[in-house]
Amino acid sequence: MNKRTPPELPTTPQAPAAGRSSASHGELVLYATDDGAARFYLRAENGSVWLSQLELAELFQTTKQNISLHVKNVISDNELAESTVVKEDLTTAADGKRYRTRLYNLDMILAIGYRVKSPRGTQFRQWATTHLREYLVKGFVMDDERLKDPAGWDHFDELLERIREIRTSERRFYQKIRDLFALSVDYRDDDTATGQFFAVVQNKMLYAVTQKTAAQLIVERADPDQPNMALTGWKAGRVRKTDVIVAKNYLHAEEITQLNRITAMFLDYAEDRASQRQDLRMDDWRQYVDRFVEFNERPLLKDAGTVSHERMQQIAHERYAVFDAKRRKAEALAADEEDIRALKSVEKLARKGGKRASE
Repeated sequence: MNKRTPPELPTTPQAPAAGRSSASHGELVLYATDDGAARFYLRAENGSVWLSQLELAELFQTTKQNISLHVKNVISDNELAESTVVKEDLTTAADGKRYRTRLYNLDMILAIGYRVKSPRGTQFRQWATTHLREYLVKGFVMDDERLKDPAGWDHFDELLERIREIRTSERRFYQKIRDLFALSVDYRDDDTATGQFFAVVQNKMLYAVTQKTAAQLIVERADPDQPNMALTGWKAGRVRKTDVIVAKNYLHAEEITQLNRITAMFLDYAEDRASQRQDLRMDDWRQYVDRFVEFNERPLLKDAGTVSHERMQQIAHERYAVFDAKRRKAEALAADEEDIRALKSVEKLARKGGKRASE
């Protein structure tokens, strides 16, 4: 995808290079770059932009009547709910008077862009297709220029946080550790050795943040009397047996942030060591982990902890059995109460029907 610095935005809607709509409710500009590619510029207010039908007509270079027709069709097709995409507000007209006007948010603007038949609508769809294709192929879409040169507050910190979380996810982390470990001169293609080293690194990173090993953390925090057994995260819609033996599932938000950050830092450190093309042994990597933790002035785990992995699993599964039994009982009671309410509703309708028949 071509990434270019946006040209100076036009000052009038009639400018041939751009369609522009702006108000106190945000700003949206569609323009062409020097190489003919379409680009959108959005200045959101509270996470969206609100445009009138006249502004939408200017944006897509069509008539207000055409925009009105597309709005009706979007709503009648149940593509969008009117209550969530339309609002009324007072706007000042050319005569200086204030009139009540219907405004439409970004969801409606995009829906109209896919429907409107105009050169600007075609340009919008080309832009959307380019970005959607990149998302489907790569799994992400980025506006490089906007991230490099933000105008005021943006979502860059959120992006960094999400990248850290993805990069330090268990599968990604294990893959990177395995790749680095394989550079050791005494490396043997042995998943057991790699798995053990990975577990050591994970435990040291976790201990550096919580001062507890994974097993200790789970035994201390797993509580069958708490909602969701005190877990703060899990894979499926409900807590399952496999979730309760994952230490990261018990971490609080700040702990997760710190763990992701220090793990990402270690990956950068390890990649830099590997790039120096020195002969490294597997024991060297173990020493590098300790040096990294100490350099960052974090607590260093020097042993396996006081709770074994096997003992942790036994305790966690026993507590899960208690938790699951309570959950099933609560769900059964809730289902019974729902059945009772349904029966009462049927009886009430039946009594009303009987009264009408007797009359």
